[in-house]
Amino acid sequence: MTSSTFDNRIALITGAGSGIGRAMAVAFAKAGARVVVCDVDLASAERTAADIGDAAVAAAADVSDETSVAALVETAIGAYGRIDVLCNNAGIMDTMALPADVTVGQWERVLRVNLTGTFLVTHAVLPHMLAQGGGAIVNTASEAGIRGGAAGVAYTASKHGVVGLTRSIAWAYAKDGIRCNAILPGPTATGIAANLSFDPAGLNRLAPVLALGERMAQPEQMADAALFLASEAASFVNGAIVPVDGGWSAA
Repeated sequence: MTSSTFDNRIALITGAGSGIGRAMAVAFAKAGARVVVCDVDLASAERTAADIGDAAVAAAADVSDETSVAALVETAIGAYGRIDVLCNNAGIMDTMALPADVTVGQWERVLRVNLTGTFLVTHAVLPHMLAQGGGAIVNTASEAGIRGGAAGVAYTASKHGVVGLTRSIAWAYAKDGIRCNAILPGPTATGIAANLSFDPAGLNRLAPVLALGERMAQPEQMADAALFLASEAASFVNGAIVPVDGGWSAA
């Protein structure tokens, strides 16, 4: 993408304080967009925005909370007047627990952030995209969105849900000029699992499948895929579920 691909476009990116979301924010800014850098941790969002410079503003939001999401969208509209691109990237891992071992609390927390959070932000942004005549949404799903053995049950169910949500939005709003696609990252060098203690039984059961994805990607490779899907180069790509996994899903 050239430095002018997204000139005069506004991108809202969640989970942009680190990892894939940070790489997305930097990539969109380099391509000419102005970026709303959102993260649940305001300090990390501010660091990303500071690194980008004048083309970015930082905002804190908990995507699992409807009131917090409404305030986020108000901030974005107040800063730039519109939202042309939404990257629903915020998410959390589970502990790789098997279905019999996951707690209801763990299940509800992961589903609330990964799936309901993606819905809530999209739900709040859609009226603005409809009013302005279009927009592009890129959801971060996962290899676990198309496999049963790439994560624990909560994360797997949440990312399968993101895939279904992506397709539903694409179908519902295609005639309104709104496209919705998803990337499915394979193993990527981020800190998403840094503070987790994984369930030994789950890891042991999932190990044969996880071993297929040992090749590690960089966050910038995920950002490049999102940038393409949000661009006019992908103007007829809608409802696509795109593995960005080095071939893992082909096995």
